[in-house]
This record gives sequence, C-alpha cells and structure tokens, in this order.
Amino acid sequence: MKYKMVVLDVDGTLLTNEKTVTARTRATLIRVQQMGIKVVLASGRPTYGVVGLAKELELDKNGGYILSYNGGQIINVQTNELLFEKRINPEFIPYLERKAQKNGFAIFTYREDEMLTNDASNERVLQEARLNGMQLRETDRFSEEVSFHPCKVMLSSDDEKALIGLEEHWKKRLAGTLDVFRSETYFLEVVPQFIDKANTLSVLLEKLNIPSADIVAIGDGVCDVTMIQLAGLGIAMGNAQDSVKACADVITLSNEEDGVAVALEKAILADIRPTDIPLDRLNAAGKHALMGNLGIQYTYASEGRIEATMPVDERTRQPFGILHGGATLALAETVAGLGSMVLCAPDEMMVGMQVSGHHLSSAHEGDTVRAVATIIHKGRSSHVWNVDIFTSTDKLVSSVRVVNSVMKKR
Repeated sequence: MKYKMVVLDVDGTLLTNEKTVTARTRATLIRVQQMGIKVVLASGRPTYGVVGLAKELELDKNGGYILSYNGGQIINVQTNELLFEKRINPEFIPYLERKAQKNGFAIFTYREDEMLTNDASNERVLQEARLNGMQLRETDRFSEEVSFHPCKVMLSSDDEKALIGLEEHWKKRLAGTLDVFRSETYFLEVVPQFIDKANTLSVLLEKLNIPSADIVAIGDGVCDVTMIQLAGLGIAMGNAQDSVKACADVITLSNEEDGVAVALEKAILADIRPTDIPLDRLNAAGKHALMGNLGIQYTYASEGRIEATMPVDERTRQPFGILHGGATLALAETVAGLGSMVLCAPDEMMVGMQVSGHHLSSAHEGDTVRAVATIIHKGRSSHVWNVDIFTSTDKLVSSVRVVNSVMKKR
C-alpha cells in the first residue's frame, strides 16, 4: 500500500456538527484498517473523551492509536499502553489561576474521567464536560487541588480580545517553559513546551518506523496545520479556515458531507488491488467475530475468487460428528462477503441478502473443509456468488448460492 497510516482530527473533521460518525465514514475507516493501514485519532480532547470513539471505529481491534491533549499523550488503543506523555509542572498552576481570576476567566483541567474547574456554571466549561462525557467538579481552591501534573490547562471566556491579550503576554512570559495558543475563539490552551500534533506524531512515526511521506493527515483547524504539513498527503476539510486550506495538498468536502470518507476513498481505496489485501490482518481482525469463533481463515483473494478454510471440530460439527449445515452456510457467506467487498467501488458497501445451499455429502470431525467462491453475476445493485465447499480430499460437500446487495454508503 502507498500509505501506511491515516491521522484524523476529531471535532470538525471526523465528526459531524452533531458529534457523530456517519455510516459511510465508519465503513470507510474500518475498510482502510482491514487493508493494514493504521488509524490515529489526533485530538485536543483528553484521552477519556476519545476512547469511546476509537472503539466505535474498531481501533482497538486493528492496532490504532489515540494522540490526545493536542499531543500530550499517545495511547495504543488495542493494548491501552501509554507510549508517550508530557505534562505540566503543577508549580505553574497558582500563577495560571491568578491570571484567570484577574481577567474573570474560567480555568479548568482534566484528570482521568473528571474535569476540575473554578466555574462549573460557565457554559463553555459545561459544554466541554458534556462533549467528553466527563464529570465536572467545581472548587474555589483550584491550584491547591491540582497537585498532580496535568497534560494541559484551559482558560475560557467569550471576551476574545481579552483572551488574545493574555495569549500574547504569555507567549513572551512563558516562552521556554510552556506553550500557549487559542484552539477556539473562546479557549486559551496551556500545554508543555513543544507539544503539538506534529511533534508528537513524529514520536509515534519513529516508534513504528513509518516515514512521514507514508501518512495521510486530515484536519480542519489551526492546530492541525503542522500535521497536515508533515504528512505525505495533507488534506484540509471543506469547512476548514482558508489559512488551513492554504497549507494542504488536497481539499475534501466538509464534515457534514462525509469529507473524510470521500478523501480516503480517493486516496486509498480506489487504488486497492486484490493482491494488496492483507489476509493475515483480515484473519486477525476476525478473531473475535463469527469467523474467528468458527475457525474460518481466508487463504486466497483475487477479483472474482475468494478461498477460505474451516475446521470440522466441536465448534462446527453436529452431535453425530459431521459438519453442521449452518456452519457451512456461515463459511459461504464469509467468503462471498469478502468477494463483494473487493468488487465494490470505494463509495459502495454490501450487505448479505440471500443464501441457499445444497448439502451433497458429509465432512467428518477432524477434517478441514475449503470454500471456493466465484462470482457468477456482478450487477450494479447485487452480486451473485457460487460457493463450493470441499473436504481435504476434494470431495464436494456443499454448493451454496449467496446474493449480496450493493448500495451506496450514506
């Protein structure tokens, strides 16, 4: 594959304005991962606010990563291993709190599933807590209670001019110790020095031995510019600011128009050939699904032909020790499903519509059967597959007809 990693901003990029992932985008990202490409969610959100989304996109099954706090942490979603972290010395917190109080700003930070703030009634703070699904705790002794090392500290105000003034002051006052930037017109963020998405992404790329030229990065905000410029293919969302678009190689549609899916379908999925399909990764990804529970393993894939094996054992036999007809049909649907996935255009998906089988002879416990699926009709809205299933001695056990419905992703 030309690219080995896809790095995605979350809010304004991956998510719609309603903070959801569309079915088309989810299907595209899962398919990209099935092709052996790593997916990284790079967000200003705390780790806790990204984990659920990462699991929804099956990063935990495909070895994906979370780059949270704008680069403050890297988490392996599959193992939950912390690969990188940089935090703020709590000695700075009293100073940050005094400045917030002097300007009438709300101040808050994160710890595990909790947000700690001096103003729980501030609408921006409440919004942030809801967005990340975190508990909100108010205290009038903020700096005393932040005895831990936070990944970042946030100030909030609707007085944009005042925030800009403090940002400019702190860029000089805190230079060499902390970095300061506005992620929204109403948020001023304080992070450890040199922390941004590109710098932390470079750490991950070095750990995985992936050149920056082999990654795709997609974002919409100013905080995404450095990673867009770092990537071999930098993509700006259609809803991005003009300054972000100017730094990108490609501009896709907006987050309300499946911009991420459209970009990846063009950049990655359109170039996939059957010989590119990593069968070992598909087998590993299916370990905890039906195919894994039945012991099904893909062994061959080409355009119009898919093969797989399945053991006849306690998982797939009848009480009399012969292959169960239901397991046979599951094997047939599995190979025909992969076959249709190979044939579908990047903006298409398939679902099973009908299966019927003729069981002609028996396969006995201890044997391994082999399924061979061949396409007999490739229509615009449906695929029809013939699946023959043989014993290890090439005796035909069953002949199955599978019909898959092909539809546009929505």
